[in-house]
Amino acid sequence: MWLNASCFLEFQISVPTPFLLMLRPRSGRRQWIEREEYILSPSVEAVEFTDSFGNLCQRVVAPAGYFSVRTSVDIKTAEESEIAPGAQFVEVQNLPNETLPFLYPSRYCESDRFTELAANLTYGYTPGYDQCNAIVDYIRNSIRYTPGLGQQIISATEVNRLGSGVCRDMAHLGIACCRAISIPARMVVGYLEVLKPMDLHAWFEAYVGNRWYTFDPTQSDLRGGRVAIAIGRDAADVAIYTQFGEPVELLNMNVDVKRSPRSSNRN
Repeated sequence: MWLNASCFLEFQISVPTPFLLMLRPRSGRRQWIEREEYILSPSVEAVEFTDSFGNLCQRVVAPAGYFSVRTSVDIKTAEESEIAPGAQFVEVQNLPNETLPFLYPSRYCESDRFTELAANLTYGYTPGYDQCNAIVDYIRNSIRYTPGLGQQIISATEVNRLGSGVCRDMAHLGIACCRAISIPARMVVGYLEVLKPMDLHAWFEAYVGNRWYTFDPTQSDLRGGRVAIAIGRDAADVAIYTQFGEPVELLNMNVDVKRSPRSSNRN
């Protein structure tokens, strides 16, 4: 199906401020971009590069005063994410090299602290996809999803202790538990068509059955078109914007995702 996804950010800035932006999705096996719009106001020079995870990043210096970023993309994606019950665990010695960074503990995913919990949660399940599903079931049943209330990023350990969190926090817990049983797992930030309330969203992917599969502890199923903007080890790698120096004021953030009318005849 075809989606139109957009994001609008408005800032008030006291002094010229360097920004690192990460708001451009890439075409790939699961999504294909037909049209894209990227507007900086006032217009400033942007230098683009690809980071170590393959994300498109833009470096800008925003002037003092009002500054905004508007992005829009027409993109083709699946109506729901694929599932694969029974997909097998891939032994570490057989993993592709590019998956290895997603096995280690990271800043917000302290997988070395979840060895016992993850082993207990996945005991008796077929190694691989079914273990990941057991982890997701635990998070859904144990952690209260509180969209809009997560201003401060918290780690897997903290969300497991607090018992509540936003999408990125719940993804941190899923990632940490998967890594604890030697399944590579990574965070994804992007758009989800059916998300309520609408916002940018975070979920995780795990590498089983020789490919990456989507898991989302905040949703009851994997229906709805998804657009991945950025991937990384945890939230520290996938911030849609990072400013350096003086604090800036975020005046407004608006996210919109809707099906294109042509979806009915161009799937």
